[in-house]
Amino acid sequence: MAARPRTLPAALAPVLVGSAAAWAAVDAAPGAAAFSWPRLAAAVVGAVFIQVGTNLANDYSDAKRGADTVDRLGPVRVTAAGLVAPRRVLRATWGAFGVAALAGLYLTIVVGPEILAIGILSIAAGILYTGGPRPYGYEGLGEVFVFLFFGLVAVNGSYYVQLEELRALPVLLSIPIGLLSAAILVVNNIRDIDTDRRAGKRTLAVRIGRRRSRDLYVAIIALSYALLPPALWLGDGSAWALLGLLSLPLAVAPVRAVRNRTDGAALNDALAATGALLAAYALMVSIGLLV
Repeated sequence: MAARPRTLPAALAPVLVGSAAAWAAVDAAPGAAAFSWPRLAAAVVGAVFIQVGTNLANDYSDAKRGADTVDRLGPVRVTAAGLVAPRRVLRATWGAFGVAALAGLYLTIVVGPEILAIGILSIAAGILYTGGPRPYGYEGLGEVFVFLFFGLVAVNGSYYVQLEELRALPVLLSIPIGLLSAAILVVNNIRDIDTDRRAGKRTLAVRIGRRRSRDLYVAIIALSYALLPPALWLGDGSAWALLGLLSLPLAVAPVRAVRNRTDGAALNDALAATGALLAAYALMVSIGLLV
């Protein structure tokens, strides 16, 4: 429950897109180094366990700060509900980050020390989201960091571990992936806006209000799809990657729920649907890149 598997598409989607772009680049360049499956596996393990560690750290830190109260609309938080002792959640947090660190250590050995720096920054961002003296999630910066780390860093990092260079295509594709990842957090914060406000947790939704947060969510979804054609054109990507646009109908239900509903059940479904939307978008884009 504390690992929150519904959020894992945000970890897997950027690795999938970045790796697919790398595969396409290798395929298009005769004599280039072969695509490395061990590097892909390490990138997946690192991304997933950083996400799990972040979720566990969030469960622990929010409970410690009193932000997870009994009237919250989201799923039960195991620390605040007393289902798991805080010390056990903390140990699990460091265990998850430890697995991610081992994957990062392998990539550091085979690629270079720049991967170590990326890993350290990613784990630090996961811990400081709701932990530390000034958690940025409490200051309305959560969406910005999600965009950076689950978009720009993860897509380009996944590409870099394969080819040890960066090109325009992964950079441009990382923008819509980062936006859709941030949309997941926007839904989460819209759902929790009232309880977060009472707990003193000044998320972006608390700062700008429910109506503007709803408009932001719709704008993020629309922009993510609008950016795909120019990203492929400017990045010299395969037109087949426009298959990602076929996932657009999946946005209808969560957009409708976010715009019109305030109950926890509907917004929890919208949260899961946004994760599924990101997964479908990334999968279809990646298939197109491979074609």
